[in-house]
Amino acid sequence: MSRDRCVDFLRAWAIVLVVLGHWLITALVREPDGRITAPELLATVPWTQWLTLAFQIMPLFFLAGGHAAGGSWARARAAGDTAAGWVGRRALRLLLPTGVYSALVLLAVGICAAVGVDRDTLALVGWAMAMQFWFLPVYLLLSALTPPLYAAHRRWGLLVPPVMGAVALVVDVLVLTVHAPYIGLLDYVLVWGVAYQLGFCWRDGLLTRSRLLPVVMASGGAVAFAALVSLGPFPVSLILVTGQTPSNTDPPSAAMLAWAVAQVGLCLLVAPAVRRLLERERVWRLVRPVGAVSMTLYLWHMLPVLAVAAAFYLTGLAPEPVLGSAAWWGLRLPWLLLLGAVLTGVVAALRPLDRGLAALYARTGPDAGPDAGPDADPRRAWPLWLGLALAVTALGRLAERGFAPDGRFPVLPALGLTLGTALVTLNRWTAGRRSERPEAARVADRV
Repeated sequence: MSRDRCVDFLRAWAIVLVVLGHWLITALVREPDGRITAPELLATVPWTQWLTLAFQIMPLFFLAGGHAAGGSWARARAAGDTAAGWVGRRALRLLLPTGVYSALVLLAVGICAAVGVDRDTLALVGWAMAMQFWFLPVYLLLSALTPPLYAAHRRWGLLVPPVMGAVALVVDVLVLTVHAPYIGLLDYVLVWGVAYQLGFCWRDGLLTRSRLLPVVMASGGAVAFAALVSLGPFPVSLILVTGQTPSNTDPPSAAMLAWAVAQVGLCLLVAPAVRRLLERERVWRLVRPVGAVSMTLYLWHMLPVLAVAAAFYLTGLAPEPVLGSAAWWGLRLPWLLLLGAVLTGVVAALRPLDRGLAALYARTGPDAGPDAGPDADPRRAWPLWLGLALAVTALGRLAERGFAPDGRFPVLPALGLTLGTALVTLNRWTAGRRSERPEAARVADRV
């Protein structure tokens, strides 16, 4: 009953729009030689880039994530938990389902490569199955940084997001002018971190003390975005378009930062009405199941595209009007409905696996305890930090190149993700085993 239903709704809404957005812009074409290609809708039909203003909803996901993480970390710290203990649990919530998903996809890639599947086709499929992975390393990093970020929030409050935003703007200027290699990676944490940090502020009421602040954020962010797009160098598309420079997402740009601020402000304005609506149990019963399977939806939502492609495009059964024509858009509705039906079946089939992962997660250690308290030995947490570093690096590589770069098995990312997930799991498992030992043995260990 203490949960903020509006936050749960935001996460569910963000996941649904991500899924629908990916499905909407996915275009398949059967070539004369039988191969399936996927022309890029945003590049082929440029006006569709305006649609990304509605479907780029990830700022709200990071906002909701910061809101939830701030409350979770505050409660855990009050119960005597350490940063390593809390970060380990949060990381496993992402890494366990991601690891299983990746293992199954990598197994399929290995089999296809061994039997001689066309490399271009395999690379396309591998890219489609990893296109959503960019979010995971960013969120893992923000989760790992939550204790110091929340400490900064407790000390400086509303000053922290503007400072992070200012640093992000400096980084963006360096990316555009000096073209400094790799420095743009900082903006993944800084830009999305602004929305995450605003989640702390929202939870603690700092954003709603003044009725004017949400209005200023919404209008100011929107005006800044319009100016950066119309007068500056940035495109309108909030999703990566091949060949478009600069991009608003790779790395996140000043325009993306402005749009994130505008979205947060709009969210604050409509939140009271959304909460009143969610108080109706009929409405809440529709939202809650989506939140319960949000990770499954996020990871597996491109599998139905492959299934439909195999069933209707490889066989030549699917009609193929000109990309972007009225007939093509007319077929989007049955396309979305068909994919939705297939995804519903996928989620139902994965339910036993989800329950198994939940049971495994429950056995990897308690929420807090004597070995997770302030007197815990920080040297015991090295597997966690090493595992996180390996997992973040591997997920970033998979997000960049897919599960089958150039039609080949990604050996190093696969090893990095496997070892990273194993280390994080082992760290939580051993912490749980230590907490189950008699108190005298734990005292002896500390002595």
